[in-house]
Amino acid sequence: MNAVILLTSAAIISAMTAYAQTAPPTTAWGDQGDGTYANPVLNADFSDPDVIRVGGKFYMVASDFHFMGMQVLESDDMVNWHYISQIYRRFDEPGWNENGHYAGGSWAPAIRHHDDRFFVYFCTPEEGLYMTTATDAHGPWEPLHLVKRVAKWEDPCPLWDDDGQAYLGRSQHGAGPIIVHKMSADGRQLLDDGVTVYTGPVAEGTKWLKRNGYYFLIIPEGGVGTGWQTVLRSTNIYGPYERRIVLEQGTTDVNGPHQGALVDAPDGSWWFYHFQETPELGRVVHLQPARWLDEWPLMGKDLDGNGIGEPVSSWQKPIVSAGRSLPQTDDDFSGPLGLQWQWNHNPQDDHWSLTERKGFLTIHALPAAGLRSCRNMLTQKVMGYVTESTTVVEARGNCFAGLACTGKEFHGVGVTPQGIEVENKGQRTLIRKGRFKRLFLRVRNDCINHTHQFLYSIDGQTFEAAGEPFAMRSGYWKGIRVALFCYGDSGQARFDWFTRMEK
Repeated sequence: MNAVILLTSAAIISAMTAYAQTAPPTTAWGDQGDGTYANPVLNADFSDPDVIRVGGKFYMVASDFHFMGMQVLESDDMVNWHYISQIYRRFDEPGWNENGHYAGGSWAPAIRHHDDRFFVYFCTPEEGLYMTTATDAHGPWEPLHLVKRVAKWEDPCPLWDDDGQAYLGRSQHGAGPIIVHKMSADGRQLLDDGVTVYTGPVAEGTKWLKRNGYYFLIIPEGGVGTGWQTVLRSTNIYGPYERRIVLEQGTTDVNGPHQGALVDAPDGSWWFYHFQETPELGRVVHLQPARWLDEWPLMGKDLDGNGIGEPVSSWQKPIVSAGRSLPQTDDDFSGPLGLQWQWNHNPQDDHWSLTERKGFLTIHALPAAGLRSCRNMLTQKVMGYVTESTTVVEARGNCFAGLACTGKEFHGVGVTPQGIEVENKGQRTLIRKGRFKRLFLRVRNDCINHTHQFLYSIDGQTFEAAGEPFAMRSGYWKGIRVALFCYGDSGQARFDWFTRMEK
């Protein structure tokens, strides 16, 4: 992280303390267009977010588990974000070509900037500790380097000390303890077996910060839905560490506010990103004001006077900016594939194309028992409380192709040689017989009323319900997604475009 600046401006502290929490409508989130923001700032599944500042830009990564890519996001104002790159395309490990690693893959990455390079570290629960580096966060990123072949490590984070010595902090599967390793200066090799520096209640999510002679370990404790944010500090990297809880749910409705990144803005103010677990959208991202007192960070607002911050629902934006902007969603498939898209497990690259028919995404069928095992399923996050996603598909051959909604369960609507079918938890039902050369498909995701609905249209104007409304919930550590798919014994699907609209 860049050199840090102690927040001493009484005016900033006073404004942060005095700024009243407002109660925005339940559908308010992100930039409100009046100089404020409402939490969450990213109302989609960006699990375990980590954020750094480099100059006047902010960069974020998050867990992607079994979805390919690990997206890198960029922001100028800490509230509005967009995708700028993806770190990897596949895992060349057993099971990743057969959809065999749901809830596996990348867990709790860390991004850091050192010696004019960006570094990203993460662990997978089965394969090991990985890292990659780039001179520009827009990419290209170097191929993944396996630092150590090991199972059941979690949440690594590097630190390059003032004397150039590199360290890696991490936790263990099941959460804790916190272990510190020496590391080679290039970040590619661990130099010892590690030293345990802290054991706590579900201690994980290790993030380093060094400031004014103190080593800070910023960690979540207590579990995803019920936990809090803890900060440890010591003048020696191996401890002993003092401990303080700095953010808790308290009287708010923000469950388990923890696991994220403490980052400074160019004006010297401090801010803390964390996630909140929600039933359908997954782990959405909140932004809390922060400040320092007696060399301890204080996060959120101390509403009950117990010395521990609680999450705010809205606040003044950290940096003045004009206009709301969100991560990309729409795609006309004119190429290259948009950074919003992530394959479910490894893609089979000889079975999809953006050039086979110009302006279309072509997916060739591969055999599957249902949507869960469907290869070459292209997904993106559902973003927002009530949204509508629409595509148009042309299919031929003995296949089932269309639009899916995925989470703990898999639901889909699409076209087959028999007509229009819906899939619900692995069972397909024909809802309209006929031959359909071109079919418009839509899904409405209502995460307020917890109901979701597929629709179809022959002309793109009049849409009819496709099957009954269905429930969705997040699963395999990820929030719900929409997806394009094609599976079967033969044939192909061509998707002309995809659009998303927040309702």
